[in-house]
Amino acid sequence: MAGTRRHGAGRGRPTLEEVAARAGVGRGTVSRVINGSPRVSDRTRTAVEQAVAELGYVPNRVARALAANRADAVALVIPEPETRLFAEPYFSDIIRGVGAELADTDLQLLLTLIRTPKERQRLADYLSAHRVDGVLLVSVHADDPLPDLLEQIEMPAVLSGRRSAHESVPYVDSDNTGGAQSAVEHLIGRGRETVATITGPLDMYVAQCRLKGYHAAVRAAGREVAAELVASADFTEEGGRRAMRQLLSQRPDLDGVFAASDVMAAGARQVLRENGRRVPDDVALVGFEDSAVARHMDPPLTSVRQATEEMGRAMVRVLLEEIAGRSDRTAKRPQMVLPTQLVRRQSS
Repeated sequence: MAGTRRHGAGRGRPTLEEVAARAGVGRGTVSRVINGSPRVSDRTRTAVEQAVAELGYVPNRVARALAANRADAVALVIPEPETRLFAEPYFSDIIRGVGAELADTDLQLLLTLIRTPKERQRLADYLSAHRVDGVLLVSVHADDPLPDLLEQIEMPAVLSGRRSAHESVPYVDSDNTGGAQSAVEHLIGRGRETVATITGPLDMYVAQCRLKGYHAAVRAAGREVAAELVASADFTEEGGRRAMRQLLSQRPDLDGVFAASDVMAAGARQVLRENGRRVPDDVALVGFEDSAVARHMDPPLTSVRQATEEMGRAMVRVLLEEIAGRSDRTAKRPQMVLPTQLVRRQSS
């Protein structure tokens, strides 16, 4: 064995040709064995595998990817600016889950932000050239053309969330409607008479669903949905501040607020404090996501927990299945909705 380890010493890594010579077969046969082709006899496969082990041959991943028409990479695309990426725990949790699930694969992860139309077009050209094997797309707006492009070029893709109730691209989502409904039912159950909501951008289905849950809870309590108790924002802290100021000016008698994200709830909390409103004595407050923001607020924030990191993991699992079986275009596309849970804390 010592002599085997010295084979090729000082001459760089062993080559495919050296493996073929050691096994007594052709170069093409070695390639078929390494790439898992069934068109090789057991005896030949054993000889090649033994030669690979003896020589310490490591396949060239780039060459293998080209031979298999694979890029050995997936793209995680976030069509948002850096300010949102680093300010909102949702994105970091998704990235953590995606990275953890990809850790045991040979796939590289490419993180791409889209901030301008030029960057969007550059990404479209890159994906059209099939430089990656699949795409994970996060934070999808209704008018985003990327999901349709991915369908057109037959690129395996999975969305975090969806564009509408009739989404055609595979997705992993949370029970946004049910989670929001439980949040508002909690506020009403705590005796709050005038419950408002701060929504996300309503061109996003996730925001529409959380608003739908608010409506369902209000109506289930025998109350009418009042337009002045609904303020739209953008899932940012500043958006939460603006929306809270709007709500207080329209309905100063409000005594409960459901914010459709923890970050917006943090902004709302600041405005309530500036206006002398105590949480929860004067105004009870509930958020959505149960991020680190919720646990570190003063008082700690009641929030709807969604398994964001698990969403990232699930997206990868679905994408790997899509990459492996993309040829079957007639099969029902994977659609996964993860449950949510209300976590009660001192803010309500």
